Amino acid sequence: MNYEKVPLSAGLVFVGVPIGTARDITLRALDVLASADLLAAEDTRSLRRLMEIHGIPLAGRRIESLHDHSGTKVQEKLIAAIAGGASVAYASEAGMPLIADPGFELARAAIAAGCPVTCAPGPSAVLTALALGGLPTDAFHFAGFLPNAKGARRTALEGLSGVQATLVLYESPKRLGAMLRDAAEVLGGERRAAVCRELTKRFEEVRRESLAGLAEDYATETPKGEVVVLIDRGTSPSLNEEDIDRALSEALAEHSMRDAVDLVAQAHDLPRRQVYQAALALTKGR
Repeated sequence: MNYEKVPLSAGLVFVGVPIGTARDITLRALDVLASADLLAAEDTRSLRRLMEIHGIPLAGRRIESLHDHSGTKVQEKLIAAIAGGASVAYASEAGMPLIADPGFELARAAIAAGCPVTCAPGPSAVLTALALGGLPTDAFHFAGFLPNAKGARRTALEGLSGVQATLVLYESPKRLGAMLRDAAEVLGGERRAAVCRELTKRFEEVRRESLAGLAEDYATETPKGEVVVLIDRGTSPSLNEEDIDRALSEALAEHSMRDAVDLVAQAHDLPRRQVYQAALALTKGR
């Protein structure tokens, strides 16, 4: 028995759970799961299974299902329970709640209601990938999942091109090849990158190569499992008029002129007036 039942004050506790290997959970997280008056989870089955592995009984407690499509009823029920003196523990399916996982609306509602909110931190795919990727960790920018549609994805990548930090992205295995191809074209194929797959699990794999090389690797290969992509920061070369027009054309295909101008100006650190004039000339010529 690795857990202890401890007295918990009324409030909300976000619980970090393993991203793969069940034994990566912290002792404090086990204590919270064993001791909370109420339990809530993104995936009730995965939390129940984790508790079974570690020998934590439900002891008559029900695990409430709370995910992005739950609506507000469960959230309101949990807030009311806290207001009545209960301790509530919430866990996402894997890793830290709120990090590209549900929990934000619950946190915001609890804070607005004046409920105490704390966290029993645990594993994170973002930090694990950074530790293994071999790219600079002095500064990083977590961008989560990029849009599914190609045009919107390329626009999002344009917006990230000038970020002076290692980019951290989540991606679906089915879209990995397309995303890497777009990233190589938008950000530059020479940029160093890493594809981290199935972190902490049996078939953990990290491929470190240029964006162009990785795009070629995954052009015909569809990997299995959870994927984190790291992309090194790039330099910002000076753009000529043709480069600006190309960036604007891609942005205008998905956005209004105002938004497209803002995106391109921010992405390439250019004066907005310069980009706006280029957009006017480009649209007049169509």
